[in-house]
Amino acid sequence: MKERILIFDSTLRDGEQTPGAKLNAREKMEIARQLARLKVDIIEAGFPISSPGEFKAVQAIAREVKGPVITALSRIVKEDIDTAWESVKEAENPRIHVFLASSDIHMQYKLRKSPEELLEQAVEAVRHAKKYTSDVQYSLEDATRSRKEYIYEVVEAVIKAGATTVNIPDTVGYAVPDEFAALIRDIYEKVPNIHKAVLSVHCHDDLGMAVINSLKAVEMGARQVECNINGIGERAGNASLEEIVVAMRVRQDYFSRFETGLNLKEIYKTSRLVSGLTGIPIPVNKAVIGTNAFAHSSGIHQDGVIKNKETYEIINADLIGGQAARMMLTARSGRHALQYQLAEMGYVLPGDKFEEFYSRFLDLADRKKEVYHEDLEALIADQIALDYIPTFKLEYLQTVSGTKSVPAAVVKLNREGELFQEVASGSGPIEAAFNAIDKITGINVRLDSFNIRAVTEGREALGEASLKINSGGKVIIGRGTSTDIVEASVKAYLNGINKLILKNGNGHPPEAAEKPGP
Repeated sequence: MKERILIFDSTLRDGEQTPGAKLNAREKMEIARQLARLKVDIIEAGFPISSPGEFKAVQAIAREVKGPVITALSRIVKEDIDTAWESVKEAENPRIHVFLASSDIHMQYKLRKSPEELLEQAVEAVRHAKKYTSDVQYSLEDATRSRKEYIYEVVEAVIKAGATTVNIPDTVGYAVPDEFAALIRDIYEKVPNIHKAVLSVHCHDDLGMAVINSLKAVEMGARQVECNINGIGERAGNASLEEIVVAMRVRQDYFSRFETGLNLKEIYKTSRLVSGLTGIPIPVNKAVIGTNAFAHSSGIHQDGVIKNKETYEIINADLIGGQAARMMLTARSGRHALQYQLAEMGYVLPGDKFEEFYSRFLDLADRKKEVYHEDLEALIADQIALDYIPTFKLEYLQTVSGTKSVPAAVVKLNREGELFQEVASGSGPIEAAFNAIDKITGINVRLDSFNIRAVTEGREALGEASLKINSGGKVIIGRGTSTDIVEASVKAYLNGINKLILKNGNGHPPEAAEKPGP
């Protein structure tokens, strides 16, 4: 019998702490549903005490997403624990995740309390959480810079208090593989009641060793691995979920004792969805899911792959769902053909949503001769971003630019049936259009980043624009797609403005609450 390794996905909590990767409630729900289709074991839905909006998002996921355990992060503060429980109590399988730092540097400079005081608080917090649910996880923040003897003491005490999972985080990505493996081994040898709980690990990638540290920990007895889609997360990111699970599958000769319950064919779609909604691009050379992961430029490599893929490819793209059906669609393709292609890609839209999508598909097909699954993925992500009543809708756009002309734009927006039109100039047609939108909305934001990429190849490629706007220190992501890159950019900017207005009603959202964690 193989030993099951539980996959704990923290994309919606630690992953969202990636600078600028703010998700709204609908986007978090869409990712949570996809994580359920991926069949992760645990979804860390968020840190509900941080804001009312975060609480509601976690609560909605707990109510609607079935299959995985749904957990919420909490400090050892009773109010945090109470709030965490209120947010997840309606889940099929709720969990409370409590954390507290265990390193001397955190105790001295951040917490300013003695190890004895903190140990007592940790035990009290677990006992309090245990009143609500039998499934309680405790994390020793910054464990890899903590004294081993103190780790043993804390782990033994929290398990005795009722913790069913104990997590050993490499919070700042400090550990190296042999050292981290030795720590996990020593915990099993020194903590007498360790077998009464699942031992988990949570590795960050500051030194580029999060994945190997996680796999080494599995070899030493860890049976839960905390990781994120695309490896996103604080600073340099967290351990990459897809790299861990695919490594274990491809190298079954080495990891023959272990298995996960994931549906690996959902990896590609999950990866693209998270990238599109967070606005964080996937590096082309990213292991497993980068666009170059199955590309070959060397003549020797190409010759080998043509003769036998196994000469230079150790991962079959079909394993991760990277080769969706290649049916080519046109403006003459009917609803049935579009529904079939979407189903092949794993998307099922209800009647009204499908009709809305079909209308947008026809608009794209009128502009392009051929529509491929990459185009459909971009339209799906775009529809998710627009899946609420927009405050302002783009009605008309005209721009003027050239080497001997002053770039200008005419923008007409619709707000609940009322039309607004402005003309503005700028250093280029995109800035001119943004300036016209600012004049209409009366909202001034700072543009922190702006990216445009071609979804497919060729002159007719669908362009996908993503940007980050900053208002009062709050970063919001906007995205839009079109075969016209200026229009895609305007849609992305307007998407960000609408999110800003929707968040607080006046274009000025409250300050972002800090989201700490292991």
